[in-house]
Amino acid sequence: MMAKYMCMDTLRFLLFDVHKIQDLLKYERFVDFDESSIDILLDAAKSWADQDFYPYYREMDEKPVYFKDGKTYCHPILKKIFQHAGENGWLGTYFDNEDGGMQMPLTLSNATNHILEAANNHIPGYLGLTSGAAHLIATFGNESLKSTFLPPMLSGKWGGTMALTEPQAGSSLSDIVTSASPINDGLFHIKGQKIFISGGDHEAVDNFVHLTLARVDGAPQGTKGISLFVVPKYRVNESGELVYNDVCAVADFQKLGQRGYSTVHLVYGEKEDCVGYLVGEPNQGLKYMFQMMNGARIDVGMTAASTATAAYYASLQYAKERPQGRLIQNTGSKDAAESQTLIINHPDVRRMLFLQKAITEASLSLLLECSKHSDIAHCDTGEVKENHQLLLELLTPIAKTYPSEAGRIAINNGLQILGGYGFCMDFPLQQYLRDIRIMSIYEGTTGIQSLDLLSRKIPMQNGKALQLLTDQINATIEQTKKIDSLAPYAATLAQKSDEIRKALGHLMPYAMNGDFQNYLADATIFMEMAANVVIAHQWLKMALIATQAIENKDTKFDTSFYQSKIHTMKFYFKYELPKTKACLETLLHADRLTLVDDTKDLFF
Repeated sequence: MMAKYMCMDTLRFLLFDVHKIQDLLKYERFVDFDESSIDILLDAAKSWADQDFYPYYREMDEKPVYFKDGKTYCHPILKKIFQHAGENGWLGTYFDNEDGGMQMPLTLSNATNHILEAANNHIPGYLGLTSGAAHLIATFGNESLKSTFLPPMLSGKWGGTMALTEPQAGSSLSDIVTSASPINDGLFHIKGQKIFISGGDHEAVDNFVHLTLARVDGAPQGTKGISLFVVPKYRVNESGELVYNDVCAVADFQKLGQRGYSTVHLVYGEKEDCVGYLVGEPNQGLKYMFQMMNGARIDVGMTAASTATAAYYASLQYAKERPQGRLIQNTGSKDAAESQTLIINHPDVRRMLFLQKAITEASLSLLLECSKHSDIAHCDTGEVKENHQLLLELLTPIAKTYPSEAGRIAINNGLQILGGYGFCMDFPLQQYLRDIRIMSIYEGTTGIQSLDLLSRKIPMQNGKALQLLTDQINATIEQTKKIDSLAPYAATLAQKSDEIRKALGHLMPYAMNGDFQNYLADATIFMEMAANVVIAHQWLKMALIATQAIENKDTKFDTSFYQSKIHTMKFYFKYELPKTKACLETLLHADRLTLVDDTKDLFF
């Protein structure tokens, strides 16, 4: 019997009851979907995950990607995955029909991604980057680019990547030096290197399409001089034939985790024959690429949440089966004559299980909420469109960061539950822990996301996005404080929301006076604080829905299912949410302890 790696009931509860995906079906874009078809697609994703994803998770770690004779080799299942994805529309789920897509709500698409990523976090990145690259071409490319590249990419015959990072330019994209020299009519010679290119240049597909940032000769310095190019491994010549385009992988990075997911070093133009196709206008590359990057940040958050979810169920199964020790009696002693109890009965083990559950389920909820904001922003107009776009932009760095950072803590607790066995390669927790470690680095590190939140997202439009979020939190508080059992938690969330405003009240004068060093020095501490409040909001919403379901004798799920949501909310509010107070104290009294001028000579 296959081990449980995610919970379909929780996913459906979040989709239909908490976030009400059915409300999206009023939009013309989603006219082909109804609640029944949503259920069918969820079941199809689960069946595919059971068959082709989960059985190969451990094997892809034990038989990792390798580079030999100029080629990158991945697990053989990947070829079948791409073929199935192409034949069944999984690479174009949220694309327009006219571009070969299904016009599926992104909320549903990301829900299916959760299933696949919980089953095997090595595989979905290949598919997601191909979809993301194709979607960028569909959005900003001309008709020639779309007709040339979209059909083979969405059919699973060609793969795609996002090529940004260079040896000297990681987070600092203004320093990229890959060059683009004009040939004619939107064609350029590309020369340079890209490193850490995820999902790149393997043998499971016939061609690769690298969405590449480069600097056109004579372009302005910094990010304002960066353009975006489609650079295929094999280009289509005038006769319609594929010819080598002088871009290739020269190595695959051997990694701590996600060893079944290729990460290559690309070299462009070694023989001066690498052709790139300009996407959109020159010097707008970073603007275009941010569409893919922002989507990728939600994808990374989902991968982290899904990986931590799978780890939770692995540790839960162990805790339910492993006898060890005896229950402590009220006297504080143990009865040695009694049989050993299952470790799930020990309070400390239960604490670690609740911590995992609290982190993973609220992370998933937040990511689905972001997806719904994206859907509404895409479909609606006017103020509604603007407000949901602002909320999406504000929440994206949190939705990427919290699952990545807290998810690692969750898995670490899961490994602890297994004790010495958790440290052994025979059990999956060590792999989950290694695999999630990269998530706080992918697509902008935690530090970068925190700077983005505090320097860009909080102040944008004079704080309008933050006010919209505050209004949502206050609306939930108003609903829950009318229910006696939830009123104390509503009051706590109101207090913690006020602490965010207090922190900003202390920090904002630095920014207004041009002292951005002090304003941003502890951005990661502010991120932790804000994320804890946002996650608490997710839990209060879940508890509200669960409480109402019990009161209304709703039989969609068992009463114990609803009770588990309420209990986990209480756990989060008592064990995790109080940590915001420590964050606030640090922000209010940092005393310049990390600033360069004060500490540059203190490291030995």
